[in-house]
Order: sequence, then structure tokens, then C-alpha cells
Amino acid sequence: MPELPEVEGVVRQIRPVAIGKKIADVFVSDTIRLSKTGGKEAILKKIEADSFIEKVKGAQIVSVERRSKYIYFTLRKEEEYLLVNHLGMSGAWFYVGSLLAIPEEKFRRHVHIVLTLSDGNVLAYSDIRRFGEMRVLADESDYPPLLLMAPEPFAEGALQHFLDMSESPKYRNKPIKEVIMDGQVISGAGNIYATEALFRMKIHPKRAAQRISRKRRTELFGEVVEILLESIEAGGSTISDYRNINGESGGMQNRFAMYGKKQCMSCGSATKTLKIGGRTSVYCPTCQK
Repeated sequence: MPELPEVEGVVRQIRPVAIGKKIADVFVSDTIRLSKTGGKEAILKKIEADSFIEKVKGAQIVSVERRSKYIYFTLRKEEEYLLVNHLGMSGAWFYVGSLLAIPEEKFRRHVHIVLTLSDGNVLAYSDIRRFGEMRVLADESDYPPLLLMAPEPFAEGALQHFLDMSESPKYRNKPIKEVIMDGQVISGAGNIYATEALFRMKIHPKRAAQRISRKRRTELFGEVVEILLESIEAGGSTISDYRNINGESGGMQNRFAMYGKKQCMSCGSATKTLKIGGRTSVYCPTCQK
């Protein structure tokens, strides 16, 4: 699943090609339409396909921002509103002259939303597994979970928020890996970067938050921030389906020290796995205590 660095990379690339342009036309795939007919909500949430087209077509793209793992498109017709996108497991945006220019066939086959811009190019949203989401909102309060997200990890107050939350009754007895991955505690850090940060700190992923000193938790938060920034610089991580808007893979996966490893790069021990928060956690039983 794309995490903060991957979403940040997409946003940084969309901004210069989209801001200020109008959405001249909108396409919604038959797959989405059929899901609505069947009582499901593939990608488009709480809005019908034709209503989505009516809302978005003709709007100007005012800004493109990232909030945690979400992309916020601010659109304007008579007034401003939000198109909020979560990439899910396999969502990807492409900026191309035509859908045939999307580099890989697997993405071309799963294009579900196409925004034709006033310059004639298109922003195409492909989602192989269809776990991504798009919502049209007057503001964040229209979808309350957005209001519960932790501060951005780079923002003033994010460290204190993490410390306070990790000491609260809700989180203090939970495994530290699960605490890091909770978007109400730290925004944007999922399985990949939690795994790497815990390995750097030599902390066992199942250790309860309250069994880690405040000093060590402060250092751990610093490692999370550092690895997120490092990944942004490296263009994010491509494990399977992450691509930027030009169809390029990220490079951070080449720097992993623990995620997906069979052997510890520090001591040579065989790594182990366990389930934490519904995700597979890889760790070194020798280095991480």
C-alpha cells in the first residue's frame, strides 16, 4: 500500500501539470458503474458515477495537496470543494496524452477514472485491485475520519502528539508497531516504514508502547521522520504496483534493511515474521528486543 512518501511523490508531480487547468471531460469505467448497480462502492464512495461526472466536469484545479496518505484536489466551479483520493493497495495516477501512453498494460486495463484537462492531456486513475477511494466533499467534515488524522509527522507538535497518544489508555498496551501504523498516532507511516524504523532502533515490533521509555520513543519518532524523508528523496518504494505519474518505480526498496528480508543485514540471523495489526511484521529475533 502506498504510504506517505509515495503519495507525496505523486502529489509533487501532479501539481505542475494540473494546477490552474480545467477538467474538460470526465470518464468513469463500466466496472465502477456495475459495482454501483450491484450495491457495492468500487472507488467512488457515496456518489453515483453520473453525479461524480456532473460535479467534477468543468471545474478548475486550484491546488493539489497531500494529507497523510490522502490526495486533496481543491476544485472550483461556483465555489471551492474537495476531491479526496486514497490510493488503496494499487492505485496510480498517470499524466499522459492518451491512455495508450500508459507504460504498462496491467495499468491500462484497469483505468477507472479519466480527467481530461484543458491542455488536451489526461490524468488517468488506474487501480488494479480497486481498493482505492474517491470522495467529493464540501470540506473535510463531510467525511469525519479525515478529522481524526494525526498531525503531519514533519509538523510542529507531531512528536508531542505521538508521545501523548502512545501513553494514552487506548494505545499504551498495544504493540509499538501497531501504534506507529495507526494514522491517528502518526500520519502516513504504514507497515514498510514502521518495520524499517523499528529495526534501526533495535526495538521488537510486538513490544508494548508503555514498555519503551519516553526517551526511546522520542528517538523512534525521529527515525520514523528520517526514513519518511529519505524515502521521499528516493522517489518512494515500489514493492509491487506503485508508480509515479510517468510510470516510473521508486528507489527506496533498494535501501531496505529489514522489510522483506530473509536474513538480518546487521547480524546475519534469519528473520522472523508475525502478524501485528493485521499486517505481516518482519524482524530480527537477535537484534530487536
